[in-house]
Amino acid sequence: MLESLPLEYYLIVSAVIFIIGAIGVMTRRNAIIIFMSIELMLNAVNLTLVSFSTYLGNTAGQIFVFFVMSVAAAEAAIGLAIILALFRAKQTIYVDEVNVLKW
Repeated sequence: MLESLPLEYYLIVSAVIFIIGAIGVMTRRNAIIIFMSIELMLNAVNLTLVSFSTYLGNTAGQIFVFFVMSVAAAEAAIGLAIILALFRAKQTIYVDEVNVLKW
């Protein structure tokens, strides 16, 4: 199915998803929303890698996506653990109300 649409369509969708994620990281104060925006950005990169991999007929991009997905899973697990520890210590998950490295 990827071959039925031009590569540009996938790149446009990927760019839109990445921009939505970047705007979410820059404008939101809630740590959970920031992590979700980072996940959106990583998924946009994954879409670009798979699109180029299929377009060029090379599987290296698809293999690299597995590494990006494993990093994203580790980031989500560690990020949520940090958010839980932060909430237990400060009773907030807003990044503006947290002092850096002071409990």
